[in-house]
Amino acid sequence: MPHLTSTDIAGRIEDLYGAPLADLATHAQNLPPGMLSALLGLHHGLALAEQSIAIHRDRLAQLVDGEQQIGTHEVSHVLDCARRLAEAVAIRDVQAATGLAVLQSLGRVTAPEPSPAPAPAMPAPPAVAASAAPSR
Repeated sequence: MPHLTSTDIAGRIEDLYGAPLADLATHAQNLPPGMLSALLGLHHGLALAEQSIAIHRDRLAQLVDGEQQIGTHEVSHVLDCARRLAEAVAIRDVQAATGLAVLQSLGRVTAPEPSPAPAPAMPAPPAVAASAAPSR
């Protein structure tokens, strides 16, 4: 399964709904919860996970900088940062896989074509009056 980023997911949501993500987010606020709000939430979670990965990756690089010596105090910070980085990667991977699966199951619906006007109803044959009916 290909790895998608929040930018890829955003592009697919925009293609699916035919509008920019910001417009869709505004529109979704006025609707009851549904597929659009679920997709937007999934995108938001993926974007947060990607931000967290970048932050913890940079912090971990600072902590293990080759010029600094890692003492007892720093080890707990390195381990905590590595744990948080692993959690963010796991969240990103789950969000991306879920987003891809959901988006692949959906297709853009084209506007329905107007149905042809109904044919005019045939007038009912005139009813035979009781007095005009043959008697025995």
